[in-house]
This record gives sequence, C-alpha cells and structure tokens, in this order.
Amino acid sequence: MSAEPAVPAEPLAAIRAPFLDQAAEVVDAPILQPLGLLLELAGEAMRPRLFVVQSEGGQETCLRPDFTVPVVRQHLESGRSSGRYFYEGKAFRASPEPGRPDEFRQIGLESFDGAEASVVQADAEIAALAWRSALAGGRSDLSLWLGDIALFAAFVDTLGLAAPLAARVKRVAARPRLLAAELARADGAAAAPADDGKLAGLLSGLSEAEAATVLEEVWALAGIDPVGGRGPAEIAQRLIRRAQAAQAPALTGDQADRIRRFLAIEDAPSAAFDAVADIAGKGALDAQLAAWAERLALLHAAGVPTEAIRFSTALGHAFDYYDGLTFEIRSASLDPERSVAVGGRYDSLPSRLGGTADVRAVGCVVRPWRAWAGGES
Repeated sequence: MSAEPAVPAEPLAAIRAPFLDQAAEVVDAPILQPLGLLLELAGEAMRPRLFVVQSEGGQETCLRPDFTVPVVRQHLESGRSSGRYFYEGKAFRASPEPGRPDEFRQIGLESFDGAEASVVQADAEIAALAWRSALAGGRSDLSLWLGDIALFAAFVDTLGLAAPLAARVKRVAARPRLLAAELARADGAAAAPADDGKLAGLLSGLSEAEAATVLEEVWALAGIDPVGGRGPAEIAQRLIRRAQAAQAPALTGDQADRIRRFLAIEDAPSAAFDAVADIAGKGALDAQLAAWAERLALLHAAGVPTEAIRFSTALGHAFDYYDGLTFEIRSASLDPERSVAVGGRYDSLPSRLGGTADVRAVGCVVRPWRAWAGGES
C-alpha cells in the first residue's frame, strides 16, 4: 500500500481553516469498518477498491474507505435530530491507476438537519464550503461541477413508466453498468446469462426470509462458508431483484432514448437546464429547476464565480448512496477522475442505517494533497 505525501503545515492549515469556521463537533471514526454494510451502501463497484481484513472466525471488515457512513452511524447513536461534524484523517482505497496512493488524507464535514431545514440553502452552503477550502490550496484552475440524482428521479416520473420499472430505473441511476444494461434491454439486447440465473429464478417465488433459509441450507449441504461480506439475506435479496428485473417489462425505445439524451447533458447551468426542460416537456420540472436557480444564486453570493460552474446530469460518485445534489471540484491540471473535492446530499442514508425518515443530510470532503498547488500533478 502506498501513502500519499504529506502537505506542508501552512497550506494544510489554509485548506482546513474554512471547516474550522463551521462550529462543528470534531469526530473520528474507527479505521476498521464492517465490509457487508459498506458493500450494501456503496455498491459492488466499490469492492475491488476496498482493503478487506478478516480475523479467523471473525466478521469481515475493511479499512475505512471514507468517513461519511461511520459519521452517520455516530450521529444516529447520539440520538440527536441535528448535528454538524468535522473530521480529518486517513482513508484507504486501492487506486485504479498504478503508482497512485492507496492511503490519503481527507478533510470533511457532515451536516444533519430536521425536515424543517432548507435543503436548497444547506446544499449551497456545503458546496461553497468545499469551494473555499479547495481554493485555499492555491490552485487557480478550479471548476465546480454540479449534478442532481433527485432531478433524474423527477425526470423518470415524466416518462409514464409502470411503478416497478420506474423504481428500478431510479435505483440503478448511480450505477452506470446496471443502467446501461437496463437501456440495452430497450434495444432488444439480451444480457449474457448469469451463472446464478436459474437459482435467482427459483428464489424469486419465495419471500426474502424463505430464500435466505434456502441459501443457508444449500451452503450447509455443500460445506460452503460464504465470504465477501454479504450474508444470505442480502444475497437472496439481490438474486430475487435480478430475477424480477429479467422478467419485468423493458423501457420502450423512445423512453430509453430520452433517458440517454437527458444523461448526455453537460454544459453551463443555464444551457443545461434549458436542455433538461426541453427533453422533459414544458412545465414538467419547473419546481426542480426553480430550486436550482436558487442554489446558483446562493453559490454566486458565496463567491463561486459563474464562469467556474458546470452542470452534468450524469454526475455521480464512487459511493452511490447520494440521492440529491452531487458535486465535484476539479482542477484542470488533474484528470477529471481525480477530484479535489466531492460532496452531496444523502437524505435516505440515515434511515437505511436505522434513523428516522425526517433526518436530512449533506456533506463534503476535500483531498488536501490535490487541493494544494504544490501537490498532486
């Protein structure tokens, strides 16, 4: 495992300073995190990038790939309805590029509010915070890229899909491979049969509890000890979903084409929103686009230059639990895949971890080594 170089004290302090102005509680998170939970929340695409640790006979864990999930868990354990948390420390992810560090420093903030809080204002505040921190590193070539998972969900609602199909398309929105497979079904392209296709079909007629019991019995008869961080209930759920997806009606060619056109939008915000409105139809997304006009006004008021902002309807992150605003801060000196900062809204994550549905959550993280002008190149 290779570690990223240290940022000198002075630029590191400048990058950290905007976070210290937030009156946030300082928190840390255990380096070892439950593997199964991270895979369920982040998606299978993250598995190759996780460093898995397992003691003999013990639960599978992984080195902390990010702070968001553990901080959410800590907030829920506190029993408070709102909170703001600052963290700084090492995260660990295998780099897809040879020679890039697998161990790196993150500075971030996670903010939790009740249902009465303004989503638009909180979104703008967190994106502006990330911008100030990234800018403090000294780079003069930064741009703020914005996206919105919820806008895609609202667009899907304009297509007139059957409820199960609409739910499935929304569910795979942040998973490019699965979304591409769904679009391919509209073109009559048959997916290659999976090794577990027959098993998935057999389990699809059972409840999830019954399917999990069947899997446990099969494993016991075969003398198999399952590995990989997932239990029988999770595996059964995924197999049932796969079988149901294969049996369900596909998108029409027109519906698939509109989705492709929507996800291809990448432009300055005003032009991007005009394109969104044109594809969705007159008035269909007026409320969502009005909220975006407010976000942009708040970002401009916070000092983010208009010319530095871009909007991409397909903008997503490595972790697919985001369900609203998504953003990245990029440097023209770095590959777009190596963002200086990322963040977004994940209102559904606290409830998935056992919290109440009225908790709203948004956060951001900055990579100091990338933000510093003398750092990553």
